[in-house]
Amino acid sequence: MPGFLFYDFLEVLNGAGDRNRTYDPLITNQLLCLLSYASMMQVIVVDPHKNTSLSCCVKGLAKSGLISYHACMERIEPRVILENVRTALKEDVGSGDTSALLLPQDLVWNAAVMMNEPSVLCGQAWFNACFHELDPNIQIDWSFDDGDEVPGNSLICTLRGQARALLTAERTALNFLQTLSGTATTTHEYATQLKGSHARLLDTRKTLPGLRQAQKYAVRCGGGFNHRMGLYDAVMLKENHLMSLGSIAEGMLRAAAVSPNIPVIVEVENLDELQEALDCGAQHVLLDNFSLDQLNKAVILRNLAVEQKPGRVCHLEASGNIDQNNLHAIAGTGVDFISMGSLTKHVHAIDFSMRFSSEKD
Repeated sequence: MPGFLFYDFLEVLNGAGDRNRTYDPLITNQLLCLLSYASMMQVIVVDPHKNTSLSCCVKGLAKSGLISYHACMERIEPRVILENVRTALKEDVGSGDTSALLLPQDLVWNAAVMMNEPSVLCGQAWFNACFHELDPNIQIDWSFDDGDEVPGNSLICTLRGQARALLTAERTALNFLQTLSGTATTTHEYATQLKGSHARLLDTRKTLPGLRQAQKYAVRCGGGFNHRMGLYDAVMLKENHLMSLGSIAEGMLRAAAVSPNIPVIVEVENLDELQEALDCGAQHVLLDNFSLDQLNKAVILRNLAVEQKPGRVCHLEASGNIDQNNLHAIAGTGVDFISMGSLTKHVHAIDFSMRFSSEKD
């Protein structure tokens, strides 16, 4: 049965992430193939450090269909960014910026953007696109990259261009920065608590309407990992589905028949349902609102199931009522993933400001 497997490949190869290490393509290739065939699953490789030789090798295998490659900091499709930006500008500008029209058309200004509180920066591509949609000649110079931890009161970029365009795009551009940096910063705060543990932090589909890919990109920038992007790239058997299907076994059989090449995630609400999922060969089980005691017992049951069938993989995901107070304890139970909707739905906007000056200043 198809499934997926998350690997931080730098840890697989070296035991710890190393930005500067060069990875032998042949060894990497062999190890990836071994993992893929041993688990009989699709292997999703995560390279959070953008290692060039590793990325090239992994992407080459991805083309063969053996694996899927998702770099944590990899940019999303330009088309998605433009769609986001054009929708936001249309909402704000409408038939025209009546205030900006008061300025001379040939007036040129400089601008500086400040990040006023310590945060993880995210949203450069959206910010740039807001200005370049109105004036492609606007110059933008960044002092930091997406994913950087930036101190408070830092100058993050400067701009130079037509004053009208700078003023018109200002609010929309800052809205993207404050929202995506907020998501990245929140993710970073939670991900930091998981350092040293086996667990990975996942997002959910509880995103702001229209900004699914943008916010999931922000999660990656903050050190988290993406769950399914939508309803199309993984089957999730939840309570409401199982109510109609009758059993987990029936649900998994139908999923395999209808979507044979898509991962299947089974959501369970108690240990009996978990055991049923394990008996059916589930490779990814979401433990919904389990207590710490239940999580510990769930890991024991999973480990027993895996030991009884060498080569089998089954990932456990904790979800529901998770916050900073219990995150570390949940990670200590031995679950593989911890998913949190609050990463994307409880957005604390980061404070940015944009200051203008004339050519003469």
